[in-house]
Amino acid sequence: MDDYKYLSNIQSPDDVKKLNKDELNILADEIRKELITTVSKTGGHLASNLGVVELTVALHKVFNSPNDKIVWDVGHQSYVHKLLTGRFEEFDTLRQEHGLSGFTRPDESEHDIFFSGHSSVALSAALGVATANKIKGKNDYTIAVVGDGAFTGGEVYEAMNNAGKSKTKLIVIFNDNNMSISQNVGALAKYFAKVRSNPRYFRLKARTEKIINYIPFVGVKISNAIFRLKTKIKNLIYNSTIFEDLGFRYMGPIYGHDIPALIDALEGAKAANIPVMLHIKTVKGKGYTLAEQHPSEFHGISQFDPDTGERKSSSPDYSAAFGDYLVSAASNDKRICAVTAAMGLSTGLNKFAEKFPSRFFDVGIAEQHAVTFCAGLSRGGMVPVFAVYSSFLQRTYDQIVHDGTLQRLHMILAIDRAGFVGADGETHNGLLDVAMLNSIPETTIYAPASFAEMRNCFYKALYKEKGLVAVRYNRGSEIMLPNDFVTLFGDYDIYGNDEHPVCIVTYGRTFAFAAAALKDLSKKGINAFIVKLNRIKPLPDIFDIVNSKSVFFFEEGQKLGGIAETLSANLLENGFKGKYLIKAVDDEFVMHAEVSSQLHAYGLDTEGVIDFISKNTNIEKKMDIEDEESDQTPIPETENAIEKLLCSINSNPNDALDIDVESNIDEANEKNI
Repeated sequence: MDDYKYLSNIQSPDDVKKLNKDELNILADEIRKELITTVSKTGGHLASNLGVVELTVALHKVFNSPNDKIVWDVGHQSYVHKLLTGRFEEFDTLRQEHGLSGFTRPDESEHDIFFSGHSSVALSAALGVATANKIKGKNDYTIAVVGDGAFTGGEVYEAMNNAGKSKTKLIVIFNDNNMSISQNVGALAKYFAKVRSNPRYFRLKARTEKIINYIPFVGVKISNAIFRLKTKIKNLIYNSTIFEDLGFRYMGPIYGHDIPALIDALEGAKAANIPVMLHIKTVKGKGYTLAEQHPSEFHGISQFDPDTGERKSSSPDYSAAFGDYLVSAASNDKRICAVTAAMGLSTGLNKFAEKFPSRFFDVGIAEQHAVTFCAGLSRGGMVPVFAVYSSFLQRTYDQIVHDGTLQRLHMILAIDRAGFVGADGETHNGLLDVAMLNSIPETTIYAPASFAEMRNCFYKALYKEKGLVAVRYNRGSEIMLPNDFVTLFGDYDIYGNDEHPVCIVTYGRTFAFAAAALKDLSKKGINAFIVKLNRIKPLPDIFDIVNSKSVFFFEEGQKLGGIAETLSANLLENGFKGKYLIKAVDDEFVMHAEVSSQLHAYGLDTEGVIDFISKNTNIEKKMDIEDEESDQTPIPETENAIEKLLCSINSNPNDALDIDVESNIDEANEKNI
């Protein structure tokens, strides 16, 4: 970590306030250097943070965090905020186990107001904070920083509809970089493009508004009159603006990399004393040419060479394998459509988009709409495949139930990033999708453990199953399966001798770890085999295979409501005679760390499988030995010695203290007590 002239001395936002505008520009340059240096080593979200450097500096120059609350719509753009709020010394631990989170975390800093990993939510949360301030009579400001991609999500408009009439000290920073994760689509994006192309209406600078508002007695009246005049002028140019129609004071667009202009605009927004929409125009990846040229590739990036931008070599991953299969399938079936929620590149659909543009749909950051849109496609005779991260699928529960399964429509969910995801942590782990979908009737779920199995599962999802079908797969590359394992592509596979007394049940990548554990378990005298589930809902009938066994279920997901619990209930109902234990994530959120570390921490890697089974099997043997010893009848001499001792005590309790304990023990020992 470099020793910077200004950044090294920033311990809190108060230190930012001490710097003049020239010094703030130098600070911004230092921040960019630190971002590139650190993220190249830790991986993370680079382009979005480079784009908000000046904005974040200006926010902490003007507002008084944490009294004034800054709510980041997507916390992955808060790296600069972390650097300016006392976390510079720890910044090299970003996204590392026990280090700084890649997102905002209230338990990490008082300057982080919410956990924020999903888009389109900040305005709702900020309005709640601002309303609480109003009820309490507090004069603090609440600032929501919302990107243009978030405006493709419906919750933003629900919040705006309420916020505009709230008369709170709410300031919404509309960070417009014309670039969500994937290119923004739809009429709204065209509207914003029109606004950007005609900046004439922003002639009355925020500085002027600030000055006018502070004129005694008449300042507010003059400001309101000017506001009405500006509105009429803007209506002549644009017919109307959506923000002002909803009750916001609209300001902008202004250049988001000019710190003095940003400071003036923020001061002007403070002076308005009503909800303000401040439109900031930024460049994603600003200051790092490679990121500016390829913002999507540098949105979320693994370790890379900062000089060349080249990433460390990586193996083919599930996302790419899925994308290749879907292209192949769609080449032979013109009904297949691919749908994404602003994650086309990340979910492997870039090739599909190029080859079949008329059947590729990026709906923006609108997962709920995506599911119901798929329902419509299905009703129209198409076969829609919605590629979505497990974490973001959580938003769609109602749509899956009401618009999908209840309608008996054939739709496929390609659930990417299922299970542990590593450094992105709590907000992005895919540990809830199984429990969520498991609760929905008439849903089928597949969980492949290899690329070949994944292709087979999607084939079944497309052509063998009806209704809603989910295929879930992990982030990253496939794990090497045993050389002697041969899948029959059925609902389940057996690996090992199913006559053995110990049965391991699992699915997905955990199978590879369980298979690797068998040899070590055998060395410990524990003979085990594996039932590998390929279809996890509805569960295949494996009762005859596991009955009277010691069954250990390993599940990379939430225990409550998961497949392991479902199987245990099924076995109990069918008169299961054996022993049943579950290893899964038990009612908690999982912190950020390497995937290997997460698997180890929750006992789902090879070592964890061996340890869990060994400990519980040994306990069982020890209990059997103790039971056998307790069943032995005491020999007569032992009974006589004990009876003699008890009679002596009972006949004269006061003499009990005088009993020669040692002689009685010796006598008992001689008689094999």
